[in-house]
Amino acid sequence: MKKLALYWQILIAFVLAIAYGILFKDQVHLVAWMGDLFLKGLKMIIIPLILSSIISGIANIGDANNLGRLGFKTLVYYITTSTLALLSGLFFVNLFKPGVGADMGFVEEVEGLSMAKESFGETLMNIVPENIFVAMVENKMLSVIFFAILFGFLITQTTNKSKTILTDFFNALFDVMMKLTLFIIKFTPLGIFGIVANQVANQDNLGELMSRLGIYMGVVILGLSIHAIIVLPLMLKFIGKVNPIKHFIAMRTPLITAFSTSSSNATLPLTMEAIEHKSGVSNSITSFTLPLGATVNMDGTALYELVAAMFIAQAYGIDMSITQQIIIVITGLLASIGAAGIPMAGLVMISVILTAVGLPLEGIGLILAVDRILDMFRTSVNVWSDSCGAVIIAKSEGEELKV
Repeated sequence: MKKLALYWQILIAFVLAIAYGILFKDQVHLVAWMGDLFLKGLKMIIIPLILSSIISGIANIGDANNLGRLGFKTLVYYITTSTLALLSGLFFVNLFKPGVGADMGFVEEVEGLSMAKESFGETLMNIVPENIFVAMVENKMLSVIFFAILFGFLITQTTNKSKTILTDFFNALFDVMMKLTLFIIKFTPLGIFGIVANQVANQDNLGELMSRLGIYMGVVILGLSIHAIIVLPLMLKFIGKVNPIKHFIAMRTPLITAFSTSSSNATLPLTMEAIEHKSGVSNSITSFTLPLGATVNMDGTALYELVAAMFIAQAYGIDMSITQQIIIVITGLLASIGAAGIPMAGLVMISVILTAVGLPLEGIGLILAVDRILDMFRTSVNVWSDSCGAVIIAKSEGEELKV
């Protein structure tokens, strides 16, 4: 196995995991622990990796003008791609109307929505942490990113001696974190095997679910596919002036990991390694754009939330006006920013959209059964979009890439 490329090792593990989950359903606990341990390893390094990478990246960017230019380009990219994803979802959900005639008796109970609901205003307020260490412990990524950006920027404003010491320290810390990341990446095939086998074994009546919610799933996957296979590669080709196929090849390992884990944050270490060492993007751009993207750039999540909200409206026989659909698009864009990079986070954020247009929160139970399956697809699109953004921004800064 060591002679095989990591990508092939993961693919083989993925196929074997599906077979194991089907054939040895009652013995899945014997391998599930590998997936849990792998995810713990990835989550262990996320906070120090994000903190060291952003501070190091900004300190190396230089002055405020460079940071402002880079930040502006990153923001424009995120808003553009998320809006395109939302419009794609809106088109297909109106074209196929998957919610019309949906089985209203096929509803699961939704737990924790009242606790998880948070308005966009509250999300903005909570970006500034009362205690940065508490924010780290609670995995509040926006707060950690805000602190890291501010800290990194102020390093550039200190005396030459302090600037040199702090920049060297965070460069060294980031270097160690990347080595730790590469060590954990070696165990990806085993982790994927445990995760996928456990997921397959725990899927009850998958055929029935797909038949009842098949059109809804099809619309979500179609919208995500159009965005990932057509929209983003076209942006890579004509805006970034890079080869989309070469970039996809460089991103194979992070993408299949994102698909398996359904977590853009857990995949972040692998994405950073691939973008920097295989696509050839500089450390300063990689360390700034990717951690930020894993938290706020959620193309796949935004598209999914919009389709889900429209599906619920159609299922309840509620005719959404153009104005209400525009509100859903805008709210979906804002809600995707606040969605955490963890499995099923997008499901929680749908409550914000439903509330904004007066749809019943209980409708989320209609889509709960297949959310975990769709989560795999939308997370892959989220990670793919982040990687495309890093490459496009790097080319706009005049960098020579390997793709």
